[in-house]
This record gives sequence, C-alpha cells and structure tokens, in this order.
Amino acid sequence: MSLAFCGNENNSLAYNVDRGVLNNGCFLDALNVVPHIFLLFITFPILFIGWGSQSSKVHIHHSTWLHFPGHNLRWLLTFILLFVLVCEIAEGIVSDGFTQSLHLHLYMPAGLAFMAGITSIIYYHNIETSNFPKLLLALLFYWVLAFLMKTIKFAKYTEHSVGLRQLRYCITGLLALLYGLLLAVEINVILGRRYLCFTEATEVKPPEDLQDLGVRFLQPFVNLLSKATYWWMNTFITAAHCRPIDLKVIGKLPIAMRALTNYLKLRKAFESQRRPLGSMPQGPKWIWRALRQAFGRPLIISITFRFLADLLGFAGPLCISGIVHHISKDNRTIQPPIKLLGVYFISSQEFLANAYVLAVLLFFALILQRTFLQASYYVAIETGINLRGAIQTKIYNKIMRLCTSNMSMGELTVGQICNLVAIDTNQLMWFFFLCPNLWAMPVQIIVGVILLYYLLGISALIGATVIAVLAPVQYFVATKLSQAQKSTLEYSSERLKKTNELLRGIKLLKLYAWEHIFCHSVEETRDKELTSLQTFALYTSISIFMNAAIPIAAVLTTFVVHVHISEEADLSPAVAFASLSLFHILVTPLFLLSSVVRSTVKALVSAQKLSEFFSSDEIGDEQEPNATMPTGPSNHKTIPSCPRNHNNKYQAVPLKVVNRKRHPRDDWNNYSHEGGNPPPQEGDQDLCIRITSGYFTWTDGTPTLSNINSKVPFGKLTMIVGQVGCGKSSLLLAALGEMQRVSGTVTWNIPTSDKDAADDGDIQKRGSVAYASQKPWLLNATLVENITFEMPMIKPRYKAVIEACSLQPDIDILPQGDLTEIGERGIILSGGQRQRIGVARALYQQTNVVLLDDPFSALDIHLSDHLMQEGICKLLREEKRTVVLVTHKLQYLPHADWIIAMKDGTIQTEGTLKDIQNSDPKLFEQWKTLMHRQDGEFEKETVAESMTVLERKNLRRAMYSKEAAKTEEEHEEESVESEVDDSLSQAMRHRTTIPWRSCGVYLSSAGLLLPLLLLSQLFKHTLMVAIDYWLAHWTSHVITAKMDATGRNCTVAQECGFSHSWYLSVFSVLCCLGIVLCLVTSVAVEWTGLRVAKELHHNLLSKIILAPMRLFETTPLGNILNRFSSDTNTIDQHIPATLECLSRSTLLCVSALGVISYVTPVFLIALVPLAIACYFIQKYFRVASRDLQQLEDSTQLPLLSHFSETVEGLTTIRAFRYESRFRQRLLEYTDANNIASLFLTAANRWLEVRMEYVGACVVLIAAVASISNSLYNHLSTGLVGLGLTYALMVSNYLNWMVRNLADMEVQLGSVKRINGLLKTEPENYEGLMAASQVPDGWPRQGEIQIQNLSVRYDTTLKPVLKQVNAHISPGQKVGICGRTGSGKSSFSLAFFRMVDMFEGRIIIDDIDIAKLPLQTLRSRFSIILQDPILFSGTIRFNLDPEMKATDDMLWEALEIAQLKPVVKTLPGGLDAMVTEGGENFSQGQRQLFCLARAFVRKSSILIMDEATASIDMATESILQKVVMTAFADRTVVTIAHRVHTILNADLVIVMKRGIILEYDRPQALLEKEDSVFAAFVKADK
Repeated sequence: MSLAFCGNENNSLAYNVDRGVLNNGCFLDALNVVPHIFLLFITFPILFIGWGSQSSKVHIHHSTWLHFPGHNLRWLLTFILLFVLVCEIAEGIVSDGFTQSLHLHLYMPAGLAFMAGITSIIYYHNIETSNFPKLLLALLFYWVLAFLMKTIKFAKYTEHSVGLRQLRYCITGLLALLYGLLLAVEINVILGRRYLCFTEATEVKPPEDLQDLGVRFLQPFVNLLSKATYWWMNTFITAAHCRPIDLKVIGKLPIAMRALTNYLKLRKAFESQRRPLGSMPQGPKWIWRALRQAFGRPLIISITFRFLADLLGFAGPLCISGIVHHISKDNRTIQPPIKLLGVYFISSQEFLANAYVLAVLLFFALILQRTFLQASYYVAIETGINLRGAIQTKIYNKIMRLCTSNMSMGELTVGQICNLVAIDTNQLMWFFFLCPNLWAMPVQIIVGVILLYYLLGISALIGATVIAVLAPVQYFVATKLSQAQKSTLEYSSERLKKTNELLRGIKLLKLYAWEHIFCHSVEETRDKELTSLQTFALYTSISIFMNAAIPIAAVLTTFVVHVHISEEADLSPAVAFASLSLFHILVTPLFLLSSVVRSTVKALVSAQKLSEFFSSDEIGDEQEPNATMPTGPSNHKTIPSCPRNHNNKYQAVPLKVVNRKRHPRDDWNNYSHEGGNPPPQEGDQDLCIRITSGYFTWTDGTPTLSNINSKVPFGKLTMIVGQVGCGKSSLLLAALGEMQRVSGTVTWNIPTSDKDAADDGDIQKRGSVAYASQKPWLLNATLVENITFEMPMIKPRYKAVIEACSLQPDIDILPQGDLTEIGERGIILSGGQRQRIGVARALYQQTNVVLLDDPFSALDIHLSDHLMQEGICKLLREEKRTVVLVTHKLQYLPHADWIIAMKDGTIQTEGTLKDIQNSDPKLFEQWKTLMHRQDGEFEKETVAESMTVLERKNLRRAMYSKEAAKTEEEHEEESVESEVDDSLSQAMRHRTTIPWRSCGVYLSSAGLLLPLLLLSQLFKHTLMVAIDYWLAHWTSHVITAKMDATGRNCTVAQECGFSHSWYLSVFSVLCCLGIVLCLVTSVAVEWTGLRVAKELHHNLLSKIILAPMRLFETTPLGNILNRFSSDTNTIDQHIPATLECLSRSTLLCVSALGVISYVTPVFLIALVPLAIACYFIQKYFRVASRDLQQLEDSTQLPLLSHFSETVEGLTTIRAFRYESRFRQRLLEYTDANNIASLFLTAANRWLEVRMEYVGACVVLIAAVASISNSLYNHLSTGLVGLGLTYALMVSNYLNWMVRNLADMEVQLGSVKRINGLLKTEPENYEGLMAASQVPDGWPRQGEIQIQNLSVRYDTTLKPVLKQVNAHISPGQKVGICGRTGSGKSSFSLAFFRMVDMFEGRIIIDDIDIAKLPLQTLRSRFSIILQDPILFSGTIRFNLDPEMKATDDMLWEALEIAQLKPVVKTLPGGLDAMVTEGGENFSQGQRQLFCLARAFVRKSSILIMDEATASIDMATESILQKVVMTAFADRTVVTIAHRVHTILNADLVIVMKRGIILEYDRPQALLEKEDSVFAAFVKADK
C-alpha cells in the first residue's frame, strides 16, 4: 500500500483543481499545515535559548508565578483543543480505512496541529514564568493564522453542503471556534499587560507568598496542569527519600490558608448575621450559616467536580458494552462513506461504532474522571482544614474572654474545652470532607439505576432493590460499630488507669511481691475490653462481608430474574459485563452512605456543642447595655476593670470593640449607678487600686464579696490576711476584673503601657499586673522561659530573682539546668518548687503592681523567710513597686505598710498595724498570740531538716536514673560519631524498607489462624474470578447459540436446544459459595486481629511486670504507658482493618492482572514498564507519607497542650495582659498543624493521580490488545468483556493497595515498639531452692549477716556498695545515715535483690537470700518507702491486697498507726474508697497507712527507707513510738533522713560512697570527738 499526501488512486479526484484550488479537499488540508509549521520553527530556537539561560528569571519561586490575564482559561481551552485534535486524528484514520491507498492529508495536519498545540502551551508557560511578554507575539500570529485557515476550510465545507451529519464538519467548526477563543485570550493579554501598542507597560509584582521563600506549599500558585497532577510535589516527595521531612522542609502556609485569614473570614460571616438586632443569634443554626457563608464557595466547586467525575465514571460500563457489542457483530460490513470534495466523510455513529475509538475515549474518560475526583477531594479537604483552623482560633479567642466562674464552678472543664478542639472541630472538618458525597450519591445512584434499566429492563430494578434493602442493614451495623467502640473505649480507659497505677507503684509492688495481684486485675479489665472488642470485630466483619457479598448477591438476583422473565432474554457479553461494572459502581455510594450519615450526625452534635460554648458568659461582655437600666445594684454581667468619669456624650454611643488588640474591658458604671461615679477624692493620686461599695459574685446567687470599700496605696506593701475561705483571693481577682460585679466600682490608677489603650484621655484601663496565683501555673517550656515569661532576658535581674526565690540549688539538680523543659504542667517538680517559679515570674516582670496570692503556702519556713526578706522586702521595695500579698503567715505583718483584714467576704478592718492596734485591740492581741506560735514553729522546724532538701533529694533521685541512662547514651554516641555517614545512609535505607520483621511478629502471634486466613483469602479471590469467568463462558455461548439459531432458521435460540438453566445453576452455586467465603474471610481477618491483640498485650504485660527496676528508672513512664495505650489501640482496632483492606486490594489487583494476561498475553510486555513505574511511585510515596503523618501527629500535641495550658492559666494571662502574645502563639501552632495536614493531603492526591493514570494505561492497553486479539485471532467476546471489566477494577484498587501499604507501615511501628519492650530480660525469679523448701515462718529471728557485699544497679554501671560487712542481731534497731548518694537506699534494696549483687552475700536466719525464689524472698519482709503509695480501691485492699488478714488484724494495724478514728468516721469503714494516688488523705495519713500495711504483714524484719522524710513532726513522733513498741521484737533497719530519729537506735551505721565509715552504738559515736555521726547530729540541731 503506497503512501502519498493525497492518496494515489488513478482516477483520484484528489488532484483535480478544475474548480479552483480552494475547492479541493486535499489542498484545504495542506493549507492548514502552514500555521503549525510556522509555530514549530519559530518557537523551538527561542525555547532552547531560554532553557540555556535560566538566570534571567526573577528570584522568586520562579517557575510558579502566573500573572498573565486569562491564564486558567488558556490552559482549559488548550486542553479542549488537544482533545478535539485527537478526535480529528482518529476520525481521519477511521475514514481512511475504506480506501486502498493511505490519505495522509486526512490526519497528518491534525497530528501537526496536536504538536503545535502542545508546543504553544509549553512556550507560553516558559514565557509567563520568565516574564518576557513581548515574546508572546509569535503565539498571536499563530492563533490568527490557524483561525483564518480553519475558517476558510469550514466555509468551503458549508459551501459544498457538507452538513452536521458528517463528523469532520463538526470538528472543523469546533476547531475554528477554539482558535478564535485563544486569539481573544491573547489579545486580552496585550490589553492587560500593555506590552504592545502602548507606551507604558503595566508593572506587576509577584504576590507576597511567592516573594517569601519560606512558602513551599505551591498548590494555589501553579498552573492548571500542575494543579491537576500535583506535579510541583515531585521534587518534594523524591527529596523525602534523602532527608526526613520536618517543619523546616515544609515551610510556611500561604497567606490565604493561614488560620488568621480564615478566622477573619469566619468572623465576618458571624458579624454579618448580627446586624439587624445587634445581638448574636443563638443555636447551632447560625454556626452552619456562618460556615456556609465563609466556606461555601470552595465546597460548591468541590461538589461540581464530584458530579463531573461521577458522570464520567459511567463511561466505563458504556464503553465496555460498546466495544464488546462491536466485536460480537457477526456481519462487520459498514455502509461505504460519503465522498465529497474528493474526500471521504463519515458520520459520528460510524465513528463511535469503532472499538478502537471507544478504547481511546474510555482512556480519556478515565483520566478526566480521576483528575476531577482527586480535585474534588483536594478542594473539600483543603476547605475542611481551613475551617478547622478558623474554628480553633475562634474557640481560643472565646477562651480568652471566658468568665473565670464558668471554669471554677465546673460548668466548663479543661477536658471539655480540649474535646471541643481535638474532637468537635475535627468532626466538622470530616463533615466538610465527606460533604460532596452527600450531594453526589443520589445522582450516582439514580443514573446507575437508569442505565441498568436501559440494559436489562425490569430485572435491573430487582437487583438494585437488593442493594437498597441491604443499605439500612449497613447503617444499623455502622451504628452498632460505634456503640461497640464506645464501650471498648470505656474499658480501655479503665485498663489504662489500672496500668498507670501499676507502673507508678511498681517499686512497692515488687518489694511486697504483689505484682501478680495487680497484673491479674489489669488482665480482668482487659478481658472485659476484649469481649467488647469481639463485638466490635463481629460487626466489622459483618460490614466487610456485606461490602463483598452485596454486589455478588445483586448480580445473581438480576441475572436469575433476567433469564426467567423473558424467553428472548438478551444476555450477550456486552449486556452482562456492562451491568456487572454498573453494579460495582452502584455499591460504592451505598457503602459510603453509612459513614456519611454517621459523620453528618456527629457534625450536628459538634455544632450544637460549639454553639453552647460560644454562648457561655464572657468577662467584660461586649454586649450593649440597654439605655434604661434598673437603678440600684443590677445583675449585669459586665466586669469593669476601671471606672472612669463618663461625660454624657458616652451615654448614647454604644461602644463596640472590634479591634482585638484593644482589650474589651469597657464598663458601664454610669448605667449601674444612678448618679454615675463619685467624684475622685483628693489623695487618690497615692492610691493604686480603689474599690468603692463593691459587691462581687462568682455565680448568680448571693455575692461572695459584699460591701467592699478598700484601697491599696501606691508603691507600698499591702497585706491581706484572714481565715481560710474569707475571700482573700477573691478580692485580688475582683480587683483584676475576674469576678462578676454586681455593683460598685473598681478604680485602677496605673495607665496601660499599650499605646492604643491610652488614646482616650479620660479612660483609665489597668495595664499589665504581675500576678502569682495560689495554684502555681507553669508553661510547657524551659524553666528560664517560665520565669522571664516573654520578657527580654536581663542577666543580673534574673540572678537576683533566682537568688530571692532560692531556686539555684534546684536548678543545679536539673539535667540541663534552667534550660530543662518543665513540661505538661511542670510535672517533674514538686509543689514548692513550682510555687517558687510562679513567684519568681512575678518578681522578674517589670510591672508597677505585683499581686502575690499566698506565695508561702507550699514553702517551708526557711524559704518563706528568705523570700520575704530578699524578694519582697528588698527587691520589690527598692523598685518602689506596689505589692499586694495574701498570706496566712502573720509573723510578717510588721513588714506591711498597709493591712487589709478580711472576714466572711467583707473587710473587717484596714490600715497600718498601728492603726489596727488602736482601733481593734482585740484583733491585734489575737494576731500577736498567733505570731508567737508561728515563731515557735519556726524554732521547732529548724531542728528538722527542711522540706526543701527532701524535695531536692527526690528530684535528684529521679534525675539520677535518667542521668545514668544519659551517660550511657553519650558513651555510645562518642563511639558512633566516626561511623556517622554510613549510619545516615543506613538510616535512610531503613526508612525506605517496609518493616517486614514486625509484620512477621504480628502474623506469627496469630498461631493456627494464619493458615486459615491465607487459604480463605486465596479461595475467595479464586472463586470471584471463577464467577466472572463462568459469566464470560455463558454469555459467549449465548452468542454462538444465536448465530446457530439464525443459521438453522429457529426463531428463538431455545428451540435449537440451547438452555440457560445449566449455566444458571452453576453460576448460582458459584455465587453462593462466593458469599459464604466472603463471610469466612471477613471473620478470619477479624479473629486473627483479636487473637494477636490478646497475645501481644498479655505478653507485654507479663514481661513488664517481671522486668527489673532498672527499666522503669531509665525509661520514661509515658513511653511505657504509650505502649499500653495508643500502640495497643492500634493493634486492637486499626491493624486488622488495614490488613484486610491491603490483602483484598492486593489480591484483587493480582487476580485482575492475571485475568487480563490470560485473555491477552501481549499485555505482559506492557506490564513491565507499568510495574516499574508503580514500584517507584509507591516507594517514594511511602517514605514521604510516613514522615508527614508523624509530623501531623507531632504538631497536634503542642496545639492541644497550648489550649489546656491557656485554660488553666487564664487569670494569670489576663492579669499580665498577655492575651495577644498567646493568640499569636496559637496561630503559629495551628498553622504548623494545618500545613502538615495540607501536605499530607497533597501527597495522597499525588499518589492517587499517578496510580489512577497507571490504571488508565492498563485499561487502554488491555482494551487495544483484546480488541486486536478478538478481531484477528477470534478471541471469544465474553473473555474480552471479562478482561475489560477487570482492567477497570485495577485502576480502582491500585491506589488502595499503596495507601494501605503506607498505613500498614505506620501501624506496624506499634508492633515494632511493643516488640522492643518484649525483648527486655526479666528478673531472675527462680531460686536454687523451691518455694516449698523454705521453712514456713522464715525468717523467725531476724538475724542478718552481710559478708563482702558489693552491689551495682546494672552490669554496665559502677558499684554503689563496695565490700560491705555487717552483722545485725535479732530484734536490733539499726540506723543507717549518710549524705545523699552514699548508698543508704541501695543497702536496703539489696535485701530484696532489687539490685545486682555481683559479689558477697546476705545471710538471714542461716539462709543465703540469693538461693530463694524472688517471690518468696520479697513476700517475707516489710518495707516502708519514702514516698507513701496508695492505690485506688478500698482501704482493706490497700492494707492487704492478698486478702489474707482478718478484719481484727486490720483494725489492730490501723490502731497502731493511730488511724483507727479516721477510718471509723469514713462511710464503709474498711471498705471506704481510696481515690487514685490516695489523694483524699493527707501526706502524713498516707505514710501512716503504709506503716499499717507493713504491720499487717507480720514479718520479723522491717526496713524503713527515709520513711519520715515527707511528714510533719507530729506524724513522725507517732511513727517513732510505734516502731519502739509495736515492733519491739522485730529487727528494724531505718535509713535516716533526720539524724535525731536514730539517736535511740541500738546500732548506727554511717556510710560514705558505698563503704561503711562508722559502725557502733550512737552513744559511743557521740562521745568520739572526730566522729562523722557526731558532726551530723551537731548540724541537725
């Protein structure tokens, strides 16, 4: 077949030019080549030169600055143009198929036009980003030429009566229109940028975001193609392979997406609803309205995209039907095309009847559908994230204005507010994600059912009914699932509470050998949790089963009915496979339905909660008062912080604060009093705060403070004293404006430092006030940041403050000094330390006024004195600052310049100490006696070692174990540094590989269920393929039977002996088996998951219980708890579902590829490049996805803790006037979290678009291959349908596979971490003797011999006891003393084998303790630890968890410990409940309970480890007495903290650095001049 431009038939009209050149069809086509050749020649050199010199570009994110007008329109038109050109090429090829020679002119110009179209957009893009608008002239000429040529051709076609029936006529018309539009866009650029025909070109500047190199999220700024395919993410995702993604890498959010921008949008929407009546509407409806107004537009775009995608989705089934129909036509003769202008023309019907054309169209439809779908997802999710940021900011602004009483009265708890932020905002976000589904589902279902009806008639409706009937069942299952999840959550939180107690008290449990009792209790709760998890698993498996079985059931019903209804049933492959695909499409919306409905319900509930929160009372409400107000005290809930002399001009103007920087503390004094304010009195200048006839309340009931008339002098020290609960703290808070003011005025005489607040001359607002609350409030930050609190660091001042608060010794103990994080409400610090930091913060600030609310409550006497002298009297007085001090320590009254005495919410008297002595001598006398008593206490306490030293000891001890771990790490690090480069590349390699080992651990825990799981999955998928294969076999036979029938002249195929019944029965059996196997696999997956969850938790718990103490000292408790909480939760609930999804999608893909390869083996060749592409896409994606997921989680924590921190420190923040700083910090945290979420979304879309495109290629290749195979090798039509149906499935499941693989990888991290803990070596519980060989009452005497004992905490550490020898006779009372770290405690732990005794031995009553089983050894001794530990449960359980003792024994023990009267008064006596950590008893009582506990266990050896350290003198003397009397016949070893406690011991051991220094009777040691013990005693006095 020869080749020529116009074809070379002899009689060819192609070369006939008799009637003019333009009337020749071939010449018209040749003319159309000219513009394209012109463009290609002009632009190529420019592009090459341009690419050679990239330097000319502006330095911004250059490749993304899009600034020519009509930018998106141009891209859109170009895409349409390219599509039409492809159709033109295809039309040319199809119409050329009817002649002998090839007519190049039918498709070559179109091909050139296609190349030119692509070149034009590349050229345009480069010019736009390099900003050389003059070069666009080439395009202008091109569009003009192309438009002219197409118009001439179109005109000639019309002239020669080529009409709309001919496809090429329509295409030519369309192209002329498109070129015309593109010309218009080009002219618009000239008008917009004035680079031609104008003297002045317009100056344009890149947007702010693009000038800022910190903005790396480019989705809003890139061109349409990059937007649709997330092309800009390529470099980002591939870079993740080389270096981990962190906040630096992802940069800042673009301005339009920042929380502040979106908050302002939302606020505007709220404000616009407020207008008419001036008040805010209530209820959730206005929240929805505001959300719709602020974020409705992008949502509509998302819904539009979704509609387009869903409609394009139906192209799949229709094209399959068309292709199979075309192939199965027995007579492939088509009427010859019409010949006009010497050229062939075909109609659109003929064009669309071509199978290859349909295959290409299907490919384009798929590409478009996937692009629209991903765009819809992206827009919805981005909107959801923006909305979350806006709502979180709104919640925060509301918190800043919340009434303190709401918090203190328990109307709102920190937990509730954190839930609003963590849960409810996310519910609304999820609702926005799923919102497009809500609108798209009905459309999808309706269109699907119509198409099915068109294919199958009435039987389709029956199949659809099956699906519809089962949808409510789905919903029912979904609700049951959420209920099961709730109950599981309750049990797991109870289990966590128990686990937490177990881990916190692990030392005690090990020492008393009670770990198994507690372990059992945790296991019991776990069993309950597992029962609830079983329900969860059951419903999950039903849900999975229904997902898989419903389509099978629907298809089965439809085909059975279809065959039975009509004799003439058309069950060709075209119909069967098209309807099969349609059923697959239909099932998706019905499954999503349940989750969408649930999400909607949750969102409604969340909106309700938010509206309640937004309408709660505010402080200094911005509401406008009514002009007519009742006279006298009014209950208006505005809290003025500063009255002012209102001139009447203020009366009419309602004040509305919109500028958030100006604090909304406006008051309406003139309304609540008839006569306005009293005129300011003379002498007011010396006053700092004045309260006049003030009535203040926390709730709406009776006022807490009544008739307050009081003043605080300027620059003086004012003290507020009074009994507990008389309203001292309330008075401070009332002055700060935190209480609701019923009536009266509060005047502050300190102007603000804020410029904007001092604008109005006669408004006096209070400025910043340094305030230290009674309950110290710490930030999650370093110690320095807590003290400087956003102020600049001034070294000398900081030093002075630290010294005044005696914080230096504490700082020295902390691992990183004052740079140590004292996070999460300052947990690692004791009460006193936290209080001193709070006071230090107040001292450090340079404000005129300092309010200290009982700063001495948690301090011992030395510290209080030091703080009073150095801090308050010296530091603050010298700076002439006004100090208001609330205190109970009356001995400081002589320091006060002004005293306010309070009683029962009113002021009893105020004045200087002298004034009060004269005016109220009775009160003065009362104070005097109290002062003396407190001074006496001071003397008593000096004998004792102070509380603080003990606090420091505790801190040091906590730090010691951490330090030990640290030093080990440091040693390791030093050795590693040399290999750093190798390890980095290794770590990178490690990040890219899937944790197969964890997967092995997970699956191997399943035991026998594993083979069942694998077999059932394989069988199920084999059956699925078998069902579809049988359908193909059956339908192909229907066609052959039909052909036979026409051959034999039977009217119906049945008459010629063809019967559907046999095929149908096999089909039914296969379907039923398939449904049964679906059930088996879904149950198998869930049970495997349960089995593994049970195994892993059980193993973890038993390992942790038996682990040596060293593990708990070196691993933070939170880490171990996380294994039991989040990791266990992942294994319980998430891994099984992910595993199921992963295995299903993988097997589906494999079976689909298998089927396609079976149908058309050629496909295997094309599979290789596609597989390689998939491998690299998933490899890069998994790494980036995991990093981003971790980043999203890690940025959420600071955000949530910032909320809880703010709520707890609300009064302090408001007193300091730091609202705006905290808001700023919130915006930073929110933006960090949102940008991580946005990048994660974009990464998911990046993956899905690529996987979908690969899927589309699979469909195209499979279609073309199977069509060719069928046309030339007579492949049965049924198999073609089968291959295409499966190819369509691949594109759906490929990306599920990769997404689940990525999720699985993240979730297997939990298994890996748990497995890490499972590798810990347990303590050696077995002894050389069996438990039965140990005598029953051992040890009876209590004689202890210690021979050459050396002890260390770990094999890697230095010994803490070296070669110690000692002998303790039965019944002796021994005291051990020494400085901190001398090895005293290690000595006591050695008796219990809690430490590694690597040398020497301890013999007790002739038995070497190393030979005993640990359980037996520890159960025979008693110990009282320094920290009293109580567990939640009854008092009986706390004294005797083993339930061995009788009630009498317990009462006796309580009586000895002086607790009997206390317990007697409690409801339930011995069965009274102890709260978690024994919080409902005082420290001293808890210590006495521990003593009673030691007494209940009647062992002959008692060890007291600094047991009196944390208790007051009274309790200590009780303890001493008890030890002397009740334990008279037992051996008692006391580790002394205050030396005077062991003065009457029989023997004293003084230790230093792990060796015994002195060993004798106390008297003997005291008589020696140079004895260390004597020195200790002297120091202690």
